[in-house]
Amino acid sequence: MSTPANILKQYWGYSQFRPPQDKVIDAVLNKQDVLTILPTGGGKSICFQVPAMMLEGICLVITPLIALMQDQVKQLKQRGIAAVAVHAGMHHREIDITLDNCIYGQQKFLYLSPERLQTELFKERVKKMKVCLVAIDEAHCISQWGYDFRPPYLQIAELRDVLPNIPFIALTASATKQVKDDIIQKLKFKQEVTFQKSFARDNLSLVIRKSELKEKKLLEILRKVPGSAIIYVRSRKATVVLATFLKKNSISATFYHAGLTHAERTMRQEEWISNQCRVMVATNAFGMGIDKADVRVVVHMDLPETLEAYYQEAGRAGRDGKRSYAAILYHDTDIDSLKLKVEHAQPDIPVLKNTYQALANFFHIALGSSQGESFDFDLEVFCKRFNLKSMEVYPALKKLEEFGLIEFNESFYRPSVLHFTFDNKKLYEFQVAHARFDPIIKALLRLYGGELYTEFTSISETQVAQMLRLSVGVVRLELEQLHNLQVLVYEPVNDSPKITFVTARQDADKLPIDRNEFARRRNLHLEKMSAIINYTTQSHRCRMQLIQEYFDEITDVNCGRCDVCIDKHKKENTALFKDYEQQINYLLKQKPMTVDELELAVDPSEKEVFIEVIREMVDSGELYYDEVWVLHKK
Repeated sequence: MSTPANILKQYWGYSQFRPPQDKVIDAVLNKQDVLTILPTGGGKSICFQVPAMMLEGICLVITPLIALMQDQVKQLKQRGIAAVAVHAGMHHREIDITLDNCIYGQQKFLYLSPERLQTELFKERVKKMKVCLVAIDEAHCISQWGYDFRPPYLQIAELRDVLPNIPFIALTASATKQVKDDIIQKLKFKQEVTFQKSFARDNLSLVIRKSELKEKKLLEILRKVPGSAIIYVRSRKATVVLATFLKKNSISATFYHAGLTHAERTMRQEEWISNQCRVMVATNAFGMGIDKADVRVVVHMDLPETLEAYYQEAGRAGRDGKRSYAAILYHDTDIDSLKLKVEHAQPDIPVLKNTYQALANFFHIALGSSQGESFDFDLEVFCKRFNLKSMEVYPALKKLEEFGLIEFNESFYRPSVLHFTFDNKKLYEFQVAHARFDPIIKALLRLYGGELYTEFTSISETQVAQMLRLSVGVVRLELEQLHNLQVLVYEPVNDSPKITFVTARQDADKLPIDRNEFARRRNLHLEKMSAIINYTTQSHRCRMQLIQEYFDEITDVNCGRCDVCIDKHKKENTALFKDYEQQINYLLKQKPMTVDELELAVDPSEKEVFIEVIREMVDSGELYYDEVWVLHKK
């Protein structure tokens, strides 16, 4: 009989679990409802994927992020595990066939957004599925006290009526006590089984630097800390400007934002992951689902909007357990900018009504129709047609999403998909009667096999064109003709932002937005903004300790690695600083050395103090790094 350890080794190649993964898995296998809070990079997916592999039936995975579900389905398939996703933007026929395959096929995981749970199609099909486990990812979205509340998450508990004896596992990277209690209550947990790893990161140094010349300070950081880096900025334009600035200063950099095409995003991401490019300058659209363990530094050039978001983004540094840094660079105007941004992100109800009505007009949607329907969306065209400003429309769209009326996906991507509507015999008869389509049908079957009969399959028109020695344009034309002849269903590649109407189109003057709840949500956003401003501007308490307390993990232990702790060490240990300085000078007079070689030679009792001494000596010009990160004495 397979054990969790066997499954882990067979499919993931790991020899052991990270704490508390094994305990979480045992609880799930014992049919308990479980809440799991593991920091970014803590291996949350393993906690539901491994037990699901041991149970008979299919695991439902509910997640709000299409890009993340697509990525996880791809990874599971690469490991030889059957997985599919249902999300906004899929053809109705494709959803129909995919759900059928979850009843009658051999699928092991079905990923879907919470909005899909409310469709009649899913409600009918789930009754026929043999479900073994329900996993709720990004579970903080269920809480009205959370930073990313999604009303459709509140309906997840209705699955209990259909699946009364199936365990639920809720997973998130961060949650305050209020949010944890909310998750347990809203999901109707039968037992309160919670596993939480400490929010403290032993290898991560949290640093705040106040500077009028942030770009210069960024160069200093990147020149002192070797290795891969992520630089977060607020706007798409800033990603381009800053990446160009870094390249002009001989630092390998690229940029990433939701406005790039899928091909561009994929190429830039791969260059960075494979270390062909050292620095990724990005908006917060980047990072979710990125599996790169050797990021040495994450820098925020603008203040994050919440401590939750900051902790998640900063946590992308040092997943390999080695020393890493997370820095915020700011000056006073950044605080004013954040206040203004958060204020703009809370549009008044009349603005929401006006934007909603404009959407209905833009897509020609009648009252009471289009529930669950998705539409390609161009923000610039939309604003121009209705004489609106994008800086007002964008937050209004996000707020309409927050109240469960629409779903707004800025960087939606899906490859071309195809499915034969004819069975084997009927298709052969068609080929005989229409010889000119015979080559392309044979090419499709050779490349993609019998799956084309049973499910929608991702295809590459370029691959088909190369096999047939035709142009991609001709291949697309023939596929469209076969689609029109109803031989197959062909959905070409789509890379447009998407608006999905979660509910049937409402009367804009009667939008179901409670004014008291609207005001409460606004105050919550302002409170979270105040928390990140306080974290950034204070300089007397350990930064890791502040983060732990924010998430209700009370501790009197200082991290010893953040800028506040290092400053205290420096004041209290001037003799130790002097001693390390003398040893470093002596050793580097003998020969140049890397930081690791120096650390090995000195064997410091206070490693973070030792690193700070090196940093200050580099700052003062006593030491310098060469192009391969070896330290020299001037």
